[in-house]
Amino acid sequence: MRLDGVGKRYGLRQPWIVRGVSLDVAAGRLIRLEGRNGSGKSTLLRVIAGVSLPSAGRVSGRPSTGYVPERFPGGLGFSARDYLRHMSRIHGLSGGAARSAVDDWLDRLGATEYAGSALRTLSKGMCQKVAIAQALLAAPGLLVLDEAWTGLDQAARGTLDAAVAERLAAGGRVFFVDHHQARLAGKVDERWQLGSGGVQVLDGPGQAEADSAAGAPPVVIEVSGLDAESRAQLAAMHGVAGVADVPGMSAVAVTVTAARSDAVLRQLLSWDDVHVVAVGEAR
Repeated sequence: MRLDGVGKRYGLRQPWIVRGVSLDVAAGRLIRLEGRNGSGKSTLLRVIAGVSLPSAGRVSGRPSTGYVPERFPGGLGFSARDYLRHMSRIHGLSGGAARSAVDDWLDRLGATEYAGSALRTLSKGMCQKVAIAQALLAAPGLLVLDEAWTGLDQAARGTLDAAVAERLAAGGRVFFVDHHQARLAGKVDERWQLGSGGVQVLDGPGQAEADSAAGAPPVVIEVSGLDAESRAQLAAMHGVAGVADVPGMSAVAVTVTAARSDAVLRQLLSWDDVHVVAVGEAR
């Protein structure tokens, strides 16, 4: 799965919420989005999930997707079970497979007792269980969770943690936002830090070792046109080992691990007024 120059804004004259996001997402990756309120985390999650079209760029290779929004529309006349059966059809399930999936997730999340009640009569916590169930019905290859643990009891939080582990073990990709910093601690592969409309990729446990194990020499990318803000953002990117001025030229040399060179190069190519001068192995 790949994000190529992805950006989002709500109107041609409106500011960009996120812009120029070019990143690869390998199978089996758990990615946490971080940033202050208003930095664009939910906006980017919606684009990744495919429920909102990007204003620029594209998302390619998106597998079947389950999405839990930050605010689930609980004021519906459907019963929880009828809603989930409807959603199962949307996800391509039918007949006994649909009924089995619905009943299984209602049971796993401790919601069977309330399955016949209208969603509008349920508590926030119960509606949140229904939101999670609809996202997991068809064992998605991409799971996008926006504050999905909020309002859940302890048992349901454990069930969601287990479901995340199951999706990852099956080769799925999981993105999440959560206000508790300890959520899924030690299991995150990458942290995407949002700010000033861009994304910086921070190391997760084991990522540095994976890059080192690749064994390839670093890559040097020479670029011109960087302003101070872009240079600082570039220096903080995952895989970038250094950013230095090129003697006698109005350009900088970016040293990056081989494993991350393609992703960093795509990011640079997506930036306005930035030009790639040369690419080669470090000497």
